Amino acid sequence: MPSPGIDWRTKGVKVIPGDNLDPNTAQTPGMNRATAINRARAGAEKLWAGTVHIHPDAKTGAHHHGDLESVIFVVKGKARMRWGDHLEFTAEAGPGDFIYVPPYVPHQ
Repeated sequence: MPSPGIDWRTKGVKVIPGDNLDPNTAQTPGMNRATAINRARAGAEKLWAGTVHIHPDAKTGAHHHGDLESVIFVVKGKARMRWGDHLEFTAEAGPGDFIYVPPYVPHQ
């Protein structure tokens, strides 16, 4: 079913090759981030996706990602997430698990 006036060549699916990630994103000591999908790279309105390699025992300070949703896929090791106004909630994720962080949720 055609959508009148939409150029699907430029507004459709985008594939971001894994070897073409952008390391010019916010960094935290003990972590290496690279962006795959965001507003600038893919036109995403409310999503950031990329890779984060976390060194053992590294952690961020409490923060949120503004109006962006974030999805984390754990490849190996364990991720301990803390969230809430006082980081009072915790959960652990392991290999194969996904973590969803809604907009404006303070987390670490």
